[in-house]
Amino acid sequence: MPDRPNLPVLAITTGEPAGVGPELAARLVTKDYLARLVLLGDRTLLTQRAHAIGINLDLPDYAPGITAPLSILHLPLTTPSVPGKLDPANAAYVLKLLDRAIIGCRSKEFSAMVTAPIHKGVINDAFPAQHFSGHTEYLAEQCGAERVVMMLAGGSLRVALATTHLPLKEVPTALTADSLTSTLRILHADLHDKFGFTSPRILVAGLNPHAGESGHMGKEEITVINPVLDQLRREGMLLIGPLPADTLFTPHQLKLGDAVLAMYHDQGLPVLKFASFGGGVNITLGLPIIRTSVDHGTALDLAGTGQADPGSLFTAIELAIELAGRTHA
Repeated sequence: MPDRPNLPVLAITTGEPAGVGPELAARLVTKDYLARLVLLGDRTLLTQRAHAIGINLDLPDYAPGITAPLSILHLPLTTPSVPGKLDPANAAYVLKLLDRAIIGCRSKEFSAMVTAPIHKGVINDAFPAQHFSGHTEYLAEQCGAERVVMMLAGGSLRVALATTHLPLKEVPTALTADSLTSTLRILHADLHDKFGFTSPRILVAGLNPHAGESGHMGKEEITVINPVLDQLRREGMLLIGPLPADTLFTPHQLKLGDAVLAMYHDQGLPVLKFASFGGGVNITLGLPIIRTSVDHGTALDLAGTGQADPGSLFTAIELAIELAGRTHA
C-alpha cells in the first residue's frame, strides 16, 4: 500500500485485550482504505495475536504526520493478557486507549475514532465506584457532551435509542419529555449534518405494546411521546409515530423513514442485529467528534482462534471515513 499524506487519519482502539479486538485489528493489513489508520494498543500484544492467526504485523510506529497507511501507536498493557481470560488489572489500559483516541480527535490529530469491543463488567470490577455503563456514556462524559444518542446502522436500517443501558424497569421513568426532545433533536441534526439527509424522516416507536392502545396498555405515549412529537413537528421535523414496535419493522413502514427511534435497547437492536449481524455499525451521535464501533462484543470464546468475523470492524471504518469526508468537506 502506498503512503498517503492527504487523507483522513483514523484512530482504531483495539479494545479489551483478552477479546477479539486485537486480532480483528490485525486483519486490517489485508485492507486498503482511502485513509491512514492508526492502531492504538500494545505492540507486543497486537503482534502476538496477529501471529496466532497467521498474520505478520510488521508496522511502523505512529507519529503525527506519518504517511503510512497503517501504523501502531504503542500503549503498553498493565499486565500480559491471555486470550479469553479477563483481568481487571488491564481495565486502566482499555480506558487509556479510549482517552488517547478522544484527545486526538478533539485536537484534530485524528479525523475520527473507531472502537473495537470492550467488556463493561471487567472495567466495573476494576473501578466499582465509577459505574462504567459503556463506550457511549464514557465518550459523552469525556467529550463534555450534555447528551448523546446511540445509533446502529446496518444495510438499509438505522436504529437510534431513546434510552441505552438501563434495566427495563427503569426505562419509563428515564423517558421524559426533555430527554426525548433532546434525543430527537440530536438524531435529526446528525442525520442532516453527518449523513446528508436534507429532510430526515424519523419513525418513532411507542414504548408499550400496540403503542399503548389509546392508554389501555400504558399511558407514556399520551403523556410523553405524543406531546413531544407534536411540538417538534410544529418546528418542521418529519416524525412518524408513535408506532407499535411489532409492526414498525416491516418493509412497508421502513420505506417511509430514514431512521427509527426505539424507546429502549432491546426494542430496536435485536431487529437491527438480526438483519445485519456481522456488518452492523454503532455510531455515537451528538459528540463533537466522529465515533463508530463494531456492533458486537468481546467474543471471549473466539479470542485467539482466528474465527472472529472482521466484517463489522471493516464496515465501521468505511462509515467513519465517509462521515469524516462529509463533515470536513
